[in-house]
Amino acid sequence: MLRRVDRSEQECSAEDAATVHPTHKDFRKTISCGLVDFRDVADEARQFLSLPRPEPGADPRSRPASAPVGSPESARRLFAISHPIAGTVVEAYLRKRGITALYETGSLRFHPRCYYRPDRYSPTETWPAMIAAVTDLDGRITGAHRTWLAPDGGDKAPIDTPRRAMGHLLGHGVRFGVAHDVMAAGEGIETILSLRGIMPVMPMVAALSAAHLAAILFPTTLRRLYIARDDDQAGDNAMRTLVDRAQEAGIEAITLSPQLGDFNEDIRTLGKDALRSMVRVQVAPEDVARYMTA
Repeated sequence: MLRRVDRSEQECSAEDAATVHPTHKDFRKTISCGLVDFRDVADEARQFLSLPRPEPGADPRSRPASAPVGSPESARRLFAISHPIAGTVVEAYLRKRGITALYETGSLRFHPRCYYRPDRYSPTETWPAMIAAVTDLDGRITGAHRTWLAPDGGDKAPIDTPRRAMGHLLGHGVRFGVAHDVMAAGEGIETILSLRGIMPVMPMVAALSAAHLAAILFPTTLRRLYIARDDDQAGDNAMRTLVDRAQEAGIEAITLSPQLGDFNEDIRTLGKDALRSMVRVQVAPEDVARYMTA
């Protein structure tokens, strides 16, 4: 805010300037001896005030270059500044969704105040969020998925689009465990974590949408792929495409079907025991012994 300075204030300022402490006068005399570069002035001031010199190479003005909005680098930075989920709103949210087995969930993190903007014309809001790292087959982060949450973790945040992704997603996904010869793939994070509740050591990947599920890349060592389909048209289309791609690559494809809309709805509505019984008959016998809990 601008305000007008009256004459009395100008006079007070002039009087103050005329009564500068002698030490200040000495300092003004010191820095007026032909120094024109700010760095030289700063060095002289530091010496006069007996302040330590900065570390060699340190530049207080240097900051990392900003990453393009929505880029893989932006996704990597968001994941890096987020926190482990233990004891956070994310853990509360997942448990509310019937997900209690949180083994190998390092791909998930918590951000307490993640930016959310409904559209380009609206102000930015902040909400707690589950941040999921999207990685390629080598484990490099190529993107991130954000699920904004209610402050108590009881549900997703009451906003128009509580889920959004950024970065390069095609072919990649949110991974739980490292796949070798066997892997399961599905759409949603909650869907995959529901299956992990009954098969906690089977490597799995959440592709985040039906279209991306159809396009996931296969590890070169993969021999059997379980496809956790959602019970809708998009899920059926993705499943058929993925079955064809797997068979062309010489990979056995087995479809896992939920009783309700998806496996998270199954575990929340029917319970873990019912989900285990239902999935057990769809899994290859050798994998029941290898991966399923009693």
